[in-house]
Amino acid sequence: MRPTDQPINQVPGEESVTNLHAFIAGLPKAELHVHHVGSASPRIVSTLAARHPDSKVPTDPEALADYFTFTDFAHFIDVYLSVVDLVRTPEDVRLLTFEVARDMARQNVRYAELTITPYSSVRRGIDEYAFMEAIEDARKAAEAEFGTVLRWCFDIPGEAGLESAEETVRLATTDTIRPEGLVSFGLGGPEIGVPRPQFKPYFDRAIAAGLHSVPHAGETTGPGTVWDALVHLGAERIGHGTTSAQDPKLLAHLAEHRIPLEVCPTSNIATRAVKTLEEHPIKQFVDAGVVVTVNSDDPPMFGTDLNTEYAVAARLLDLDERGVAALARNAVDASFLDEPGKARIAAEIDTYTDTWLARA
Repeated sequence: MRPTDQPINQVPGEESVTNLHAFIAGLPKAELHVHHVGSASPRIVSTLAARHPDSKVPTDPEALADYFTFTDFAHFIDVYLSVVDLVRTPEDVRLLTFEVARDMARQNVRYAELTITPYSSVRRGIDEYAFMEAIEDARKAAEAEFGTVLRWCFDIPGEAGLESAEETVRLATTDTIRPEGLVSFGLGGPEIGVPRPQFKPYFDRAIAAGLHSVPHAGETTGPGTVWDALVHLGAERIGHGTTSAQDPKLLAHLAEHRIPLEVCPTSNIATRAVKTLEEHPIKQFVDAGVVVTVNSDDPPMFGTDLNTEYAVAARLLDLDERGVAALARNAVDASFLDEPGKARIAAEIDTYTDTWLARA
């Protein structure tokens, strides 16, 4: 990805690293793997916690840093669900969605596919029509005010079993309920003890209704889970896919069929899916020719944001500005945005990059 004639960061000094971070901050970006509740900043979480004082979630934004320190993936799920429990009314849903878009816009995110778990909210008593109205109202208001385009991925919370799968696919495919911004269907939550093939009938229904398939797979289990997502769930992109690096045949398949991986480096460290950043397989993916997109997953919970994830990826892949811009183009190309929308953001990326380098 890095042009051989511009090895800006081959031996990066402090100034070049600072310049690259500034470049990333202004770079127009798209994000494909980021969770609705998981994107709630300490500011948003503390507001919601104050609304619902019976929750165990701290109301002090500074205390949330300790609260969001995870011992393992199971602990992360427990904490995540405690934040989910703060979203109890349509007003909570609307606030969360709009403020997440505000935080994205501050990072020059032009387009995002936000993963939403409607089952969790509907099960907690929010009327399904009111829920859809809240996210759609926030989506339209955010695009009008910030210029950030949001689309939805409805995902099955795997830990809740097949009941949640049935409810999620019903909400995603019923014409009178399905929101206008919905583009894809996913599967999240723990992978251990939650085999992918059992969800095939639900993904078949979603795909038949015109939705794209984007399940999580290979985050905390082996490459067999990724194969299952491809074979049984018709995956068009893979959420995480971290352990794909353990299977050369899988890497070759992903590369040949141009199936992108939604890579979230800091998330993988925070949940202990990968021990250290130096051991992260992102370079193996790129070297194997796999399409890689960079994402933040649950950014405030992991003490990160999309700009930081791009800086991490740039370091791990030894990228200069054009290499980072190529990563940004990957996300646009792999998105489910319409072609005119893709062309618009791609042109923004190219213009921004050319202008930056001309000034440099």
